[in-house]
Order: sequence, then C-alpha cells, then structure tokens
Amino acid sequence: MATKEVVQRDSFTSKLGIIAAIAGSAVGLGNIWKFPYITGVYGGGAFVIVYLICIVLIGLPIVLSEFIIGRKAQRNAVGSFRFLAPRTYWYVPGLMGVTAAVMILAFYGVVAGWTLEYLLKAITNSFAGKNPADLEGIFGGFISQIARPIFWQIIFMSLTCWIVVAGIKGGIEKASKLLMPVLLVIIVILDTRAITLPGASEGLSFLFKPDFSKLTAEGILIALGHAFFSLSLGMGTLITYSSYMSKEENLATTAVQITIVDTGIALLAGIAIFPAVFAFGIEPGAGPGLVFITLPNVFQQMPGGYIFCILFFLLLAVAALTSSISILEVVVAYFVEELHLKRRTATIMSAVGITIIGFPCSLSMGVWSKVTFMDRTFFDWLDFIASNILLPLGGLLIVAFVGWILGREGAEQELTNDGELSAGYLPLFMFLAKFVAPLVIAVVFLHGLGLF
Repeated sequence: MATKEVVQRDSFTSKLGIIAAIAGSAVGLGNIWKFPYITGVYGGGAFVIVYLICIVLIGLPIVLSEFIIGRKAQRNAVGSFRFLAPRTYWYVPGLMGVTAAVMILAFYGVVAGWTLEYLLKAITNSFAGKNPADLEGIFGGFISQIARPIFWQIIFMSLTCWIVVAGIKGGIEKASKLLMPVLLVIIVILDTRAITLPGASEGLSFLFKPDFSKLTAEGILIALGHAFFSLSLGMGTLITYSSYMSKEENLATTAVQITIVDTGIALLAGIAIFPAVFAFGIEPGAGPGLVFITLPNVFQQMPGGYIFCILFFLLLAVAALTSSISILEVVVAYFVEELHLKRRTATIMSAVGITIIGFPCSLSMGVWSKVTFMDRTFFDWLDFIASNILLPLGGLLIVAFVGWILGREGAEQELTNDGELSAGYLPLFMFLAKFVAPLVIAVVFLHGLGLF
C-alpha cells in the first residue's frame, strides 16, 4: 500500500447530495427512450424480471467495486489504482475510464444539444400542424446542418462546464439536488397525463405484460448489456464520485438506492411515453426517431400537449445534464490530481477539448455522413469503441481488481466501515465479483463485438 498522504479534496456534504449526484449520473437519455423500448420489444414484464436479475448479478457488484476502490483511495479513477496497487499496470483500467469519458461526452454533448433545440421548438410551438413526414424532415434537416447543432452542443457543454467548475459541494452536489427533484416532478406529471389518456392501457401492456415468447437469447444479452451501461459502469464515474464520500457512508445501502432510482426512473419514463404513443395509434420506434419525431406528433394531438411537450424536452435536457456533469468530472479529477492543474483550468480545458472532439460527431450527421471507415462514421466509431470495448473491459478489470487483488479483507474494510457495519452479504459479493460478474461481462463484451 502506498504511504503517500491523501490530498485535501472537496467532498459531498449530505446523503441526499450523494444519491442525487450518483443517480443523476446513471439517469440519462438512454433511460428515457432506450430502456422502455427494449422492455416492450423483448417481453415486457418478462424482460423487466431478467433485467432486475442482471442488475443484482452484475450491476450491484460493479457499483460496489467502484465504490470500494474510490472511497478507499480517495482519488480519481487513475490515481485510485496507483494508490491501491503501486508500481503495477492496474492503473490502466482508470486510464481506459478517462478515455471512455472523453469519447462518450464528445458525442453525448451533440445529442444533448439536440434536446435544447427541441425544447426551444416546443416553447415556440413549432410542431403545430405538422404531420409525421414534416416532423421527420424537421429532425433530419436540423441534425444535418453545420452551425445550429454545434451551437447547441456548445451551449450544453458550457452549462456542464459551469456546474463542474464550481466543484463538488458548490457545483455538482448543489446542481444535482436541484435537478433530480425537478426531473422526478416532471416525469410524475407526464405519467399522470399519459395514464389518463383513452387507450393508454395498451401502452402499459406493451411495457409490463410478461410475454416470455419474446424473451429470446438476444433479449437476455440485451438485458445484460443495458444493466451494465445504465448504471454508468466502467468509465470511472462511480470511482470518482465515491472518492468524495465520507468514511461513514454505508456503501451497500447507497448502491441499492441508486440502482432503485435508476431503474425506477427508466420505468416511469416508459409509463410517460408508451401509453401516449398507443393512445393515438402510433407505432413505437426506438432511438432518436421516437424522441424527436414520434413524440412531437403525439403531443400535438393530445389535449394540453403544448405544455406536456415542453415538459418532456425539459426532462430530456435535465437528464442529459445530470449525466454530463458526472462524465466531465471524471476527466477533470484526473487532470487536477494527476497533472496538478487548478480545477478551473482543468474544467475549461477539458470541456473545450471534448467539445472540439464532438464537432466531427455532429458533422457525421450531415456533411460528413459519407466519410466512413469500415462503414462507420466518426460518431459511430467513438460510440463503438467506448460502449463496446472500453466500458465492458474497464468494468471487467474493476470487478476483478476488487475480487482478486484487494480481496476479501480490502473489500470488507470499506463495506463494514472498519467494522462498524454488518456485511452478511460479503461472501456472496466476493463470489459474484470473482467469478460471476467477470464471466457475464466477458459475454457482454463478446456480444458487443459481434463474436457471441
């Protein structure tokens, strides 16, 4: 163990702040459209059951592993490994996490910028009188432009930078304690409206009625993959955030709470979206098409749709922001602690650099859409490398590090707060961390590469 003293660092000041920040990092754009859609496609309630099993077998062990590493070392994603396993190559998973954070935020900032454009369109009632073909043309025309998507990307990244530059207590915690309740209030309002629409029951059946005939091997792999990616695992976010936790925090309780919040919001998003989609006889579709084409069509047919359209795109923007600040903090913490930059300098430098990397991602939707390598655009390559290679490999190495390098004694010290708490689940956790989670992540990794 390294003997170097822990540097003076900022920290979370309340339990609510911790839950809001970490849950906010997990709740992103994928929760709002992807999880509800894949739930409906792969068996509704049957898929939810499998997904929850995957959360327990993979999600929680990796969340706890990242918590153990971060709080034990009280350092950034790279520095934590260097502190806990000095003079080894175990810092590589930390570097992979920082690299993944840069890549993900580069293209995430582009898509998040779209939510701001559509929030403005909702406020100005730009969808009124438009049919689905018109809405598809509006979306395609917008993302293929050069200047306007980049303008909104810059605005969104500036908001992210503004929050992160203020630090943990005065920036991230303060913003998360405001944004997460706003997100919950908006989603509950949208849910209330959606389930009161005539014909909404068909949408709820799409989401929750168990249909085991749709639960294929592919569906199980999709559940495994989404359980992993939904919780922001493998990119050092949870290592970084947990390094700001106090030694009195119950790591297991916190892990369960953020998992419940993350999954709960994903399901609430489905309740907000699909009853409305089915109530108006519109075929649900995945991805940007659902969010930016189908839903504006739904809202303009709904009584009070103008208000609910504004609320929905505000929800998307808030969800994107709570995730982006956590991703940027991974990079900033690395620059501050490893390269000894001042937080302001590190934040601005990181935000500007990542925004510039995001420019080709934005252009990949328009003038550079034909610029491909192996049939992938620049946007596609960043997404593929981060999501299919760096995150699963990082997650596998993180959980293996706790299971095999720190071992039971090192894990027990953090999970029991030096003997102050009971941890009867420790044998099960160690079994999952050593054997089950690495094996399952390897399957997800091979599936993401198309090899399984």
